[in-house]
Amino acid sequence: MKRSTQPRTTFGLSKSFHQQLNKYALAASAAGVGMLALSPSTEAKVVYTSTLVVISQYGTHLYDLDLNHDGRTDFVLQSKEYLTSDQSAGTQKMIASGAVKGNSVEISHGFAAAVRKGKVVGPHHNFQSRGVMASDFGSAGASTSIKRGPWVNVNNRYLALKFKIKGETHYGWARLRVVAKAGTFFLQTTLTGYAYETIPNKSIIAGATKGPDDGAQPVPASIKTRTPKPATLGTLALGAP
Repeated sequence: MKRSTQPRTTFGLSKSFHQQLNKYALAASAAGVGMLALSPSTEAKVVYTSTLVVISQYGTHLYDLDLNHDGRTDFVLQSKEYLTSDQSAGTQKMIASGAVKGNSVEISHGFAAAVRKGKVVGPHHNFQSRGVMASDFGSAGASTSIKRGPWVNVNNRYLALKFKIKGETHYGWARLRVVAKAGTFFLQTTLTGYAYETIPNKSIIAGATKGPDDGAQPVPASIKTRTPKPATLGTLALGAP
């Protein structure tokens, strides 16, 4: 095929056309940002369970806590009575312990910590497999008993919990109140709710019943539009038909 020997003709684009093309490019970029704003992301989610269970009063009682409702016991909350050989004295203890290896409770000053609402439960805290919450020691005929531990007569405090789900570490809490009547050998513990964080290794706030983004809907980026015009190079770049 014989090539043409005629000189090629070049066309200069006007300044206004260049400006309009730049505007279209910026608009296309904004559209891309808007699509990114709509893309899903992995957010924290807290699963909360409300309950009302009296765990202990007298003698030995225990409660199996299944924190994530998978049919397996994660923690045991137990009221246990220890008597001397002649039964002249005894101690009642409220104990929280992990039901399987790797499950543990936060410990503070030798006891299971009575965490206040709003405190962070997560890595770098002192977790152990077992912790005494409260104890009540008394002897036969005594008019008073000796009560010890951070859970004695507290309401709405939280056990900080660390446990495994399919081999991955998760954090949670259990809300309890403990009554230790003065002048009697008596400890009564009531579980009023519990929760856990679904994201592995992510901290949870004691008392939080939902994550910061639970139920939130993504908000698209705001892009102002004008009256439609005939398709041009710029509108084609934006996806116009």
